[in-house]
Amino acid sequence: MTEAIFLSAGVPDPKRGPAYAETADIVAITSAVSALAYVTLGRRPLVWGGHPAITPMILVMCEDMSVDYAEWVTLYQSEVFKEEFPEDNKRFQNVVLTANVRGDREASLSLMRERMFTETQFRAAVFIGGMGGVVAEYEMFRKFQPDARVIPVTSTGGASLEVAKIMGGVPSDFQFNRDYVALFHEHLDISVKEERYRVPAEQPTAVEERYWRRGN
Repeated sequence: MTEAIFLSAGVPDPKRGPAYAETADIVAITSAVSALAYVTLGRRPLVWGGHPAITPMILVMCEDMSVDYAEWVTLYQSEVFKEEFPEDNKRFQNVVLTANVRGDREASLSLMRERMFTETQFRAAVFIGGMGGVVAEYEMFRKFQPDARVIPVTSTGGASLEVAKIMGGVPSDFQFNRDYVALFHEHLDISVKEERYRVPAEQPTAVEERYWRRGN
């Protein structure tokens, strides 16, 4: 999956991460995640560590677009959080479970992330909102995927701001452009002319062959 996109996103909890919550824009976070799904689904494989708030939203969008959720989306989840898994996980075969490391939350998350970033070759990663876990994913992603493009959507606040700071600055439209659909089309190099395909196997290898044509 050399065209795969990695998503790292979350809504900061004021109790666990007050500093992240202070800068977070929940409406922007939701809008950015929805826009990323709209731009990528049926066009690029999407991978992330499954999140209870995000998984159902992506599932509904897949159904609306008539693309196969289990084929286009891959979720990684650690067994350490087994009691918190979304009910939607039970319906599909697209969840990669990683081991619970002696009940140690951080060790288990580290193992999950290492598997995410070594089992797939990514074209880009998008960081939206979030707390310390988003920063940790950025740092590990950079270690294992040094050539991939990184897009911290700083207008969503939270940990995306810290990621941008670590990077030493990012394009101004990451902060000021709230048209997230246009933002992702541009920075992920996904043309608005690309057709969506029900499953990846139906998608032509050459990008130019995926463009819709009048009269077809």
